[in-house]
Amino acid sequence: SFYFLPVLWAVDEGITTGASETTFNPGGDLLRAQVVTMLWRHAGSPEVQVDNPFTDVKETDFYYQAVLWAVEKGITGGTSATTFGPAGVTNRAQVVTFLWRYLGSPETVAENPFTDVDSSAWYGKSVLWAVENGITKGVSEHEFGVGSNCVRAHMVTFLYQALN
Repeated sequence: SFYFLPVLWAVDEGITTGASETTFNPGGDLLRAQVVTMLWRHAGSPEVQVDNPFTDVKETDFYYQAVLWAVEKGITGGTSATTFGPAGVTNRAQVVTFLWRYLGSPETVAENPFTDVDSSAWYGKSVLWAVENGITKGVSEHEFGVGSNCVRAHMVTFLYQALN
């Protein structure tokens, strides 16, 4: 499987765990809380001391520090001024954008081969960067799959490709 080594790496690095002690659930939905938690763990799980503006993120949630860190670092914002949407299912455009921002929003010189990517959209540069750097490909030659769900296997593979 394309995700075999990335899963082993992500678990070994403490970036993620399995869905259980013996399964990873590679096709499982990837939630907003999970994405920011994986990035936060890769960053060393830094503590942040900022006010929490989100009514749907509690101090007892496993992703509490990760959400506040991701917002503070400009990796993502909330789904509104008062909600983060931690249980929201992510799509490919969102995940590569989170990763791109995590890595400092590097410039790209790639030309846009995708009919479903508007280069000037909030995700435009991040998608082109991800493809240019071999982090992911499109779902076909001319489509990136901007709105396609991003599953757990994709996330660990994107991370593995970007960080190794």
